[in-house]
Amino acid sequence: MEYVLIAIAILVVALLAGVSLLVARGRRTTRLDEDAATGTTLTRPRPPEAREPSGATTSGLAVPPDVADQVQPDTVQPEPAPDVELPPAEPEPAPAFETPPPSAGRLVRLRSRLARSQSSLGRGLLTVLAREKLTEEDWEEVEETLLAADVGITATTQIVERLRTQSMVLATASGRQLRELLVRELTAVLGPELDRSLATDRHDGLPGVVLVVGVNGAGKTTTVGKIARVLVGDGKSVVLGAADTFRAAAADQLETWGERVGVLTVRGREGGDPASVAFEAVRTGTEGEVDTVVVDTAGRLHTKAGLMDELGKIKRVVEKLAPVTETLLVLDATTGQNGVVQARVFTEAVAVTGVVLTKLDGTAKGGIVISVQRELGIPVKLVGLGEGPDDLAPFEPEAFAEALVGSGD
Repeated sequence: MEYVLIAIAILVVALLAGVSLLVARGRRTTRLDEDAATGTTLTRPRPPEAREPSGATTSGLAVPPDVADQVQPDTVQPEPAPDVELPPAEPEPAPAFETPPPSAGRLVRLRSRLARSQSSLGRGLLTVLAREKLTEEDWEEVEETLLAADVGITATTQIVERLRTQSMVLATASGRQLRELLVRELTAVLGPELDRSLATDRHDGLPGVVLVVGVNGAGKTTTVGKIARVLVGDGKSVVLGAADTFRAAAADQLETWGERVGVLTVRGREGGDPASVAFEAVRTGTEGEVDTVVVDTAGRLHTKAGLMDELGKIKRVVEKLAPVTETLLVLDATTGQNGVVQARVFTEAVAVTGVVLTKLDGTAKGGIVISVQRELGIPVKLVGLGEGPDDLAPFEPEAFAEALVGSGD
């Protein structure tokens, strides 16, 4: 009997222990389910085979031996958040380049820039020639007006002689007829028959190569930038060569001009070899199959002879790759006859094919165009009529004469 009671007691204790265990497990399961619903990180027991041995590390921490055999927690990741579609990234805007106007008709559009030259030349001549009877003193006044406008002695003599032969016509001419006559005579001495086209086109698979020469202060580097704008406005592709390595910031200045119209500028270190920069510019233009390479050259060295020798070297080095198709001499129109003296020095060193007259915007004397062409036998191809980026225009004799004479009112 005694053994029966003991067995019953053991059975009761076992039943009570089993019930307690089931209640505890039910509570744990409920807690796990509740935490999973909140999205927080929860831990679950690992199976025996995944337990780490005594003394193992988890996340760099040592597990004590008396704990190693216990259930180790495992990490339960929350459910992934739903994918959110992001708007597509906007592409970076392409750099905006300026679009210069075409060169055709520029001189006509800029004729108002010659207003002061009109008053010193065109209007002065019209005032004298409109007199009923021209005396010897009147003809002397005509000569003085032309010379004061830097027309030059040779051209002045030619104009006066032609007008004298038409003195009878002048005496009966109306204001409009007189103006037309004067425009015709000025156009005649401006050399309308001269070839003023710019040799800037590709030929035989090579780019046109333009060397720009002249003394510092004439606006040479600025003119190179404006030439690039003229060419881009006419639909040509261009590479610029900053071979004026002797003047501080010349390359920076030219690079800024190029960036405005999307033109590449090849430059070297300050004080470097100008010929190597010019060579690299032409090589770049050749490989890139551009239409024109425009090279800015130095305007000053320690001696005049050194400058001229350097220009000759640049030309020789460049022509190892492609022939120089145009050599433009930049002259400051405000220097008058001194500019002609400078020009002669350059023409002795390099074969100048055209002249660019800058600063011909009212403060200059318009007749310098006639004088330069007469003295040098080289056509004026471009004229700068202001400080704006698009104030460089192809020279057109008749339009220029029209601007010089004015309306005649």
